[in-house]
Amino acid sequence: MPESIAPNSLLARLDTQPRVRDFLARAVKSGRASHAYLFLGSPGSGKLDAAWALAQALLCSNASAPGTVLAHVGAASARIDAAPVPAAHTAVSPASSAPVASPDASHNWKNFEKSQSFSSCATNSSTPGRPAAAVNPGACAACDDCRRVARRTHPDVHYLAPESATGYLIAQTRDLLEDVALSPIRARGKVYIIDRAEQLRANTANALLKTLEEPPANVTFILLGTSTDVMLPTIVSRCQCVPFRPLSLEESTVAVEHATGQPAARCRMAVAVAGSPARAVEFLKSADRVAARRAMVRAVDALAHADEADILASAKDLMGAIHAPLAEVKSTQQAILEQNQDYLSRGALKQLEDRNKRELNARERSGIMEALASVRSLLRDVLMMVEGAQGSPVNDDVSDVVERIAACATTAGVMRALDAVAQAEARVARNITPQLAIEVMLFDIRKALKCP
Repeated sequence: MPESIAPNSLLARLDTQPRVRDFLARAVKSGRASHAYLFLGSPGSGKLDAAWALAQALLCSNASAPGTVLAHVGAASARIDAAPVPAAHTAVSPASSAPVASPDASHNWKNFEKSQSFSSCATNSSTPGRPAAAVNPGACAACDDCRRVARRTHPDVHYLAPESATGYLIAQTRDLLEDVALSPIRARGKVYIIDRAEQLRANTANALLKTLEEPPANVTFILLGTSTDVMLPTIVSRCQCVPFRPLSLEESTVAVEHATGQPAARCRMAVAVAGSPARAVEFLKSADRVAARRAMVRAVDALAHADEADILASAKDLMGAIHAPLAEVKSTQQAILEQNQDYLSRGALKQLEDRNKRELNARERSGIMEALASVRSLLRDVLMMVEGAQGSPVNDDVSDVVERIAACATTAGVMRALDAVAQAEARVARNITPQLAIEVMLFDIRKALKCP
């Protein structure tokens, strides 16, 4: 790790992506940070953590001498010109719930570094409308701005995520463009983190193009996506692309273990269910989400002796367990509505209610996908036991359940059960009623495990 990175800064914590960490540190230190970045990688590769780390480095109040201006290079010079950016393709093996890098992932990384010397950025200080760049040592991790960014409460760092199941709303883009034109509240610049940028629709993305190409001074955009293949070329061409390598299950487990201090076996299970280290940490903090996973495991365990009525009742109970974590969210939303109903217009209250409803729907969908992932990881362990394969099981805490299912299952049956889980995930993605999707999945798993 470069000596210029403060030990307690967010950049220093990017242990799983050392090349990205060093690249961003050098860019910030030399005053050559781009005005717009596009972080590309599979879910769980650390893109969001890197975005907040870069924001901290850019907004640190001790990063440059008083009176200097933090600046970025222009769009044309800030990009890594003519680089064949490696797409962050991942695949999920039916026998594993963790993302697996495609065979050419490391090859893409090597080609990218070789062709562009990943250690530096191109610069063009003569870009019209941009002030001269100032040297920036990076985040000190001790000033008030650094602490606020670390707590994710800095008023000049704006995080955006799709508020609709189908992508970003036009109203979100409109609000973003209006805010970009305003001056920073307390820092010398502003940072906008746009998560799941591949969900920018054509109309919302086109509204951002002019701002991405020529943003106001001291405004930085950080877009997070999975691959350039699923994004508009006009967006990609205006950003500096930074690829993130996929993390193995072992690396993700170690990251969660360091963040939570919990046993490795429990952290491995959380990564398999939640899908990424950051979400795994949040999963372990929520007793309701852990309880929903246990309920799903019990439901699968009971399928061998369950009749139709038992399965229907089990699916209903599972939906109740999945909805349990939403109670606190609902109460918080209601408190905010009651607090502001005397000050907001009827139209503004309606917008707030609609936004709250979309948030609840997104959280419900996330909880359902976690429950389905817990079934997939359980069946993965069963398949390993049936086949006598070597490897660390994911569900150590329910090894007795794995043994009971494996005792009377076949390889073909477990594979059909895994297919049933995949079909349930597809149905939920197509907005089929979640309880119906779970009921059909449980019936299909019972049939698959019983039939030779």
